[in-house]
Amino acid sequence: MPNDLPPDLILDAQDEVTIRQDLVQVALGRRPADCLLRVGRLLDVATRTWLEDAEIAIRGRRIAYTGPAGTYTGTAREQQHRPTLAAVPGFGEVHKHIESAHLTPEHEAALVLPHGNTWTCEASHEFSNVNGTRNLEFWLMARQAGSPLKIFPLPGSAVPPTAYEGGGGYFDGADQAGFLRDSLMVAGLDEVMDWPAIHDAQNPSYARLWGMIGATLAQRGVVEGHGAGLRDLAAINAFAAAGLASDHEAWTAQEAWDKLRHGIFVQIRPHSMPDIIAGLLERGLQDWSQVAFATDDRSASDTLRMGATDYNVRLAIESGLPPEVAIQCVTLNPARHMRLTPYVGSLAPGRYADIVLLEDVASLQIAEVWADGKQVSQGAQYTGTLPKIDWPDWAVRTINLPRPAEASDFAIAAPESRTQVHAALLRPFHWADDFITTQLEVSDGQVQRDAARNITKFAVVDRYSGKGGTARMLWLGCGPATPDTAVGCTVAHDQHNIWVVGSSDAAMAQVVNKIRDNQGGWALATGGRIVADVRYEVGGLMTNRPAPDLDAEMAHLLAEGAKIDWLYEPTFSPRWFPGFPERLQFATLTCAPWRWVLVAPTQAVPQGFVNVQTGQTHPVVW
Repeated sequence: MPNDLPPDLILDAQDEVTIRQDLVQVALGRRPADCLLRVGRLLDVATRTWLEDAEIAIRGRRIAYTGPAGTYTGTAREQQHRPTLAAVPGFGEVHKHIESAHLTPEHEAALVLPHGNTWTCEASHEFSNVNGTRNLEFWLMARQAGSPLKIFPLPGSAVPPTAYEGGGGYFDGADQAGFLRDSLMVAGLDEVMDWPAIHDAQNPSYARLWGMIGATLAQRGVVEGHGAGLRDLAAINAFAAAGLASDHEAWTAQEAWDKLRHGIFVQIRPHSMPDIIAGLLERGLQDWSQVAFATDDRSASDTLRMGATDYNVRLAIESGLPPEVAIQCVTLNPARHMRLTPYVGSLAPGRYADIVLLEDVASLQIAEVWADGKQVSQGAQYTGTLPKIDWPDWAVRTINLPRPAEASDFAIAAPESRTQVHAALLRPFHWADDFITTQLEVSDGQVQRDAARNITKFAVVDRYSGKGGTARMLWLGCGPATPDTAVGCTVAHDQHNIWVVGSSDAAMAQVVNKIRDNQGGWALATGGRIVADVRYEVGGLMTNRPAPDLDAEMAHLLAEGAKIDWLYEPTFSPRWFPGFPERLQFATLTCAPWRWVLVAPTQAVPQGFVNVQTGQTHPVVW
């Protein structure tokens, strides 16, 4: 950075005045630019037109001037010429959980910047639920240390995810007002996903959530929505009326169309993108300004194989969108929606000098990426700053169990003198109004699994309070059939306690103890020993290591997992088959449209079995 300018890493109101006063003088040619970048052509996303043979004058981390080559009247300390490349704005993620890459932000930057992703709206209900107090500090730390990736945090509305859970964070209206007041980087409120708490004034989270919505609206922030399962017109109208400005949960073209027609900004995820784009084109959609593409959740391993935001754009082009429209959906459209257009979303003065240089537009072949006015990649290779961050104890000591787990912690006691019991069963992605019931055998006073009927044991362990409370019940169609085997993880959407599923209580205890030792991540035990583990030592969600290192560890876990015989319930739709291991991370979700779920035990829900729509509880055996 020129030593006469502010650092310009974290947005600051007073710094903005200084920076923009300087940019005015550079644009007029009265002060020199730092770099004059000349390109073969430049995409103006506002008009969706190309400017041939263009130049970009860069001062500090910002753009001061754009125009036809030779029109800038000032001088530049450095000149760069890319006559064969096409310049488009840096790609933005409108809704992404960086935690789902399982990398800390500085390593996420090194992974995604070569793919054109220069800014991200971080949907932070993952780390928010681990450490709400330090949430904003966490997300700004890498940027303050010099990382070129701009992260705009949206504090989580789902902290806790429902009124029947609690953990490392609790946010209400006063907290949200403070986040928005304290940092210009905060763009709004992360996805409001507890729909029962929005429409039902009797719900225990009603006042908390409406307080957060009110605080966001009061400071002109964006209230992000999560409309899973809301497809009828009454629900869509109510969702929009609540001020929930977006939805990334549309699965069909009709659902996306209905939500667009009711003023909802639609964020299309890759798994449903081909069908939705084809359907919107068939319906005659001309104006795509209310559409963006959202990665949402993608592991580092998948990003290494598929790509990042660039994958979403290529898929959109393959699905029928013109390249210029597809690029708008990851640049100007998300920036407008998030009210970030003064800073990102276009190659225009005042914005960060984040530039994706393409060898071929139609195939989105990326040659170079620039961020903050500097080249940060060459082809697929990251060449930018990778700050070394020693994450503090509050980020790396988040597994608070008072003692090692024992097999007895996972036993389910039967009522006295019983040889059989009625048991409540769940299965992954169980959206039915009622739980499943069955009869199970009792031996030595304990309720037994029944592998012949695909019934095994699933538990959730409180990792926050220091009490180590364990909720356990029998589950259908998931987990290991191999004897003396268990797997578990601290990624347990959205509360992120420890979950573990196993064919023996002793193996379940082994898994929890390995996770405790590692301070987070995966563990797989079989035959009396740990055969694979993956470390997520930061928040129990991420690792402070490069993506290839994490990918190698995950590959070993998957290879060991492939040796295990896994239960499978044939009534599952293939799309929702729990699989090993990633799908089981989502088997603990509690947001709509879930009903009966297992959560860590609390005083209000001592066995952890609760209907999150109604608050009703029930014994796991009787």
